[in-house]
Amino acid sequence: MVDEIKRATGLLVIEVVNSNPNGDPDRESDPRQRENGHGEISPVSFKRKLRELLEDHNSPFFAALPEVYRNSPDNYQILEHRGRDRGAISKEMGATKDNAKFNERDFLNSEFVKKYWDARIFGNTFLESGGDKGFIKTGVVQFGMGISIAPIHIIRQTNTNKAGVQKEKNSGMAPMSYRVVEHGIYTMPFFVNPNYARKSGCTADDIELMKLMIPYAYDLNRSSVRPDVRIRHAWYIEHRSILGSCPDYLLFEALTPKKKDEPDEPSESWLDYEDVDQLPDKLMEKVSSCNDLAKTPVL
Repeated sequence: MVDEIKRATGLLVIEVVNSNPNGDPDRESDPRQRENGHGEISPVSFKRKLRELLEDHNSPFFAALPEVYRNSPDNYQILEHRGRDRGAISKEMGATKDNAKFNERDFLNSEFVKKYWDARIFGNTFLESGGDKGFIKTGVVQFGMGISIAPIHIIRQTNTNKAGVQKEKNSGMAPMSYRVVEHGIYTMPFFVNPNYARKSGCTADDIELMKLMIPYAYDLNRSSVRPDVRIRHAWYIEHRSILGSCPDYLLFEALTPKKKDEPDEPSESWLDYEDVDQLPDKLMEKVSSCNDLAKTPVL
């Protein structure tokens, strides 16, 4: 077990190949794209991958986790998933306005906090309507928006099946239902802020579990429209101070791949970029460590 949470800065370098990394419900599930042509992957989308990966305690992934996690499945439940009853959650946590003796210390020692990993690490939205009895407002870990380095090209095609499921329904066709990014390199920042740990009950072991999960977020969550999304790098940089020992933006700028030619045109492959395989020495001197979680076999 790890004793303390350290201030950390992270950067995911995500390659998308003929896949839809994050559909936009306002645009018929088109890959998310800004007006300037650059693609997006929302923080909610990536965190959902982690939640779904941990939620199945009967999976080979969960069985491969270190004993501290797989021997205590009740402590690694998922709070925020589709279909949650907010009223039932409020009742479970016991944080009602009638409970005048319920305080922050009681909350952090409660079974509710011990049960839900995602609430401890990310915070949650269920408590925001709890008046003065909701203590988790934000989490220790925050993911930022993933943005493609160059504009993306979206391919739209009609899907068909062998035979129509319903008569007179386009003969088994789903017009324009196949919507994917031909190729793109996205960077997604994330931040580990120990300052909020006392409010959410997050532990260092919770952070270590997230670090174990990140490299498998897409590999173990493939789908028909998301078959090939690769985490090329998962940089995790620990600071020398709990308040931070190096500006985050300098770390992001140093670790972001650069497109070799025509930066305003979509890329065709990873070879279109100048890769970065380490943090420059002048920045390494300012931080405690810099590791690529995607390159380190952990399970």
